[in-house]
Amino acid sequence: MHKQIFINLPVQDLKRSMAFFDGLGFGFNPQFTNEQGACMVVGDNIFAMLLDREFFKTFTHKQIADTRSHTETLICLSCDSDAEVDALVRKALAGGGSTPRPVQDMGFMYSHSFEDLDGHTWELVHMRGMPPA
Repeated sequence: MHKQIFINLPVQDLKRSMAFFDGLGFGFNPQFTNEQGACMVVGDNIFAMLLDREFFKTFTHKQIADTRSHTETLICLSCDSDAEVDALVRKALAGGGSTPRPVQDMGFMYSHSFEDLDGHTWELVHMRGMPPA
């Protein structure tokens, strides 16, 4: 069975994107980071490869989606509390991100989301009643 997940995302300005996610508290694996891409550590076995758009193009023959006007993917991360969801959204807004929709409280689940500097949507959810990871 699969042991890790790597999400590959094209970015306009790698250094600026790294600074944005650093401000959210994410770290980077220097072994897999250079001027073309950065390996952002999301969790123990979850990584987002932030790739310069020109480098990203070498992995596909398809056109890269303009995430400012089209949805490419929705990345969903679990959080341990409502407060953690809110804190990450606040940090994203402070770093130049935006929120595509208001917070949602469905009783069993609390969620909010942010769009990063390149328009990728990051959903944050706290599943109430689930034990923390």
